[in-house]
Amino acid sequence: MVGMPPIAASAALPKTARRRTAPPAWLVMLLVCSGQFLVILDVSVVNVALPAMRTGLGLSELGLQWIVNAYVITFAGFMLLGGRAADLFGRKRIFVLGLALFTVASLGGGLAQEPWQLIAARTVQGIGAAVLSPATLTILTTSFPAGPARTRAIATWTAVGAGGGAVGGLVGGTLTEFLSWRWVLLINVPIGALVLGGAVLWLTESRQGAGRRLDVPGALLVTAGLGLVAYGIVQTETDGWGALSALLPLAAGLLVIAVFLAVEARAKAPLMPLGLFRVRSVSAANGAMMLAGAAMFSMWYFLSLYVQNVLGYRPLEAGLSFIPHSLSIVLGSKIAPRLMNRLGAKPLAIAGAVISASGMVWQGTMDVDGTYLGTILGPGILMALGAGLTATPIASIATSGADPADQGLVSGLMNTSRQMGGALGLSVLSTIAAARIEAGDGPEALADGYGLAFQVGSVVLLGSILLMVVALPQRRADAAHG
Repeated sequence: MVGMPPIAASAALPKTARRRTAPPAWLVMLLVCSGQFLVILDVSVVNVALPAMRTGLGLSELGLQWIVNAYVITFAGFMLLGGRAADLFGRKRIFVLGLALFTVASLGGGLAQEPWQLIAARTVQGIGAAVLSPATLTILTTSFPAGPARTRAIATWTAVGAGGGAVGGLVGGTLTEFLSWRWVLLINVPIGALVLGGAVLWLTESRQGAGRRLDVPGALLVTAGLGLVAYGIVQTETDGWGALSALLPLAAGLLVIAVFLAVEARAKAPLMPLGLFRVRSVSAANGAMMLAGAAMFSMWYFLSLYVQNVLGYRPLEAGLSFIPHSLSIVLGSKIAPRLMNRLGAKPLAIAGAVISASGMVWQGTMDVDGTYLGTILGPGILMALGAGLTATPIASIATSGADPADQGLVSGLMNTSRQMGGALGLSVLSTIAAARIEAGDGPEALADGYGLAFQVGSVVLLGSILLMVVALPQRRADAAHG
């Protein structure tokens, strides 16, 4: 990064702005990557703090999942809208808006006194993240010239995002152990304020929105539909599948999703162009990614609860115990492009999912007498390594089958599918685990419930594997694109 040239000021800016000294490349990189780091960190940082949050605010077992899902659902539902807003209204302006929203919501969550206040804050955090995250990448791609400089910038951005997800458990455990669960959210406030100040002072504005429209109805509909379906699934645990309290939100959610599809089919600038799904590689890859996300996303959630509620780990010990898992998912992501050149994208995606599924089956045998070496380390490494190996080849197949002009949009759809699958998967698996826990008593019931969640997750991942085998196209050229 040191050798990158300074960022040139846009010719479209006023003369006073053009006369201002262009910021050095490393500063722009630092500001943008700091924003992305916060967004990805907050997907996982709360997991280790969940038991402390439950004690502090009196959350129910099922209520815990909404601390995670409120963020993930809004993040997924508004992500594509955030990307288009950055193009239409200006990348710097949207970056600042998203980061400000994220920072204020973090403050609100850290000061929450009631469960609903924390869930509301996490919802707003997710919207801020969805606005902020796409802007970070577009600022890089428009600030650095095509070639080695841009390649290094994107590689750094990707590594920072992976690092944010990898260290979430450790950061959350450290803050919860030595300060309070509230600092899992409050730590974003000084960092966010510092990055905000730097962005206002140093980032330059750019936009490319002529003739484009913002599909706000689409984003609202898909987010509302997903949230209603998730809420209905949660209600089935306490009231049963035949209860109106479960059936009504489920039916309403499915109806809203149907309306969303109708709106997208007629929109001039749809949030999710349905025509893309006529391409076999795009539709199959998104389906496989959604199922894989539904199974893999919940891994950190249930492991965090198991090691603290059953094995009695302190928050810091829980965070430290997940370091091998984090390194494994980073390793899998790093070696995936090289393995794609040798094996091809489809075989590697299937192999990665099989590795992860075997880890889930193993993890599903957890019990109240589990040990770190025998119960946590081995299956955790398999699950995380498999997840790292799977994502890149699936994304490569999807983008290689689409028109070059649509590859950015397809990449966004893949991220949305993974997040949406994760949100619904967490709702289903949490409901299944809670039903098993309610049928028993004490730590034994908790271990049985968490173990059942992993067993069902392995079945969901098997569905993803079967879809990959049957529907994913085989292209040797995919490896070259990875």
